[in-house]
Amino acid sequence: MTDTPPPRPDPKDSSMAPEASNVAGEPESPRVTPASDTEKPVNWFEEIRGLALLLLAVLAFHSLVAKPFYIPTMSMMPNLLVGDRLVVSKYPYGWSWVSVSFHLLPPMKGRIMGSTPEYGDIVIATPPGANSDYIKRVIGRPGDTIEVRSGRVILNGEEISRSVQPNLLLPVDLNSPCNASDFPMLKMRGADGKFYCELPIIRETLPNGVSYNTIDLGPDYPLDNYGPYKVPAGHVFLMGDNRDRSADSRASLDELGLGGAVPLENIGGRAEIVTFSLDGNTNWNPVSWWQSLRGDRAGASLRPDKD
Repeated sequence: MTDTPPPRPDPKDSSMAPEASNVAGEPESPRVTPASDTEKPVNWFEEIRGLALLLLAVLAFHSLVAKPFYIPTMSMMPNLLVGDRLVVSKYPYGWSWVSVSFHLLPPMKGRIMGSTPEYGDIVIATPPGANSDYIKRVIGRPGDTIEVRSGRVILNGEEISRSVQPNLLLPVDLNSPCNASDFPMLKMRGADGKFYCELPIIRETLPNGVSYNTIDLGPDYPLDNYGPYKVPAGHVFLMGDNRDRSADSRASLDELGLGGAVPLENIGGRAEIVTFSLDGNTNWNPVSWWQSLRGDRAGASLRPDKD
């Protein structure tokens, strides 16, 4: 009997393949998969530290450079409407205790790199003894004498220039409802079938040539007669453009006004521009966010015109 030769190995048969080897001919060691990054524990200290630094950066920007501001009342109509969102710059008049957002600092005297607002500037002011923010226009500077007679402003013995303008037709919406208690007999239906508030407009011009529109409902409202009052050093006298619907320097603190001229360290910034404005019809439906935008308000400058 002859011996049968062993079968020739088939190169396609993996069971017969030689063991994998490296260049030196030795078997390769098993490949180790690195541990996933997600398996590393969260460093909560670093996470909280990063969030705190971000919040401090936002607070510093709002306190030193600029911050957003929302208009909640009608005191600055027709130039500012309820629902307007603004940018307020914090540096034009220097920095003081009111510069820090959210009123985190207690009231204190003095300012850093302070300067006095100009006639006609729209400023943010904090009433003495309060933590709320008002927005008004500068009418009197330190040393000026202010008097109001039948709604006409008299500055240093001279009545400031005023001219009657065409009535303004302001569209009625939830943020500008034109209530009869605020604007008696002024709500009307336009030719397009929509309701408007027909507002009487008086344009005033201050001694530095700055001019702006005001609303004057008549000469017999409570704040239409005031003074004479001399603005103390280091103070400014502020009034709202909606003269008969504004608690400003003419109104006492008990009347929720500013109680006379405001100390310069209580001036928190200058209004610069309207970023966007909403008519009050927003709800949880995102579509309403676009529908409620007042398209003609965005980008409106709040720096007064100068002749």
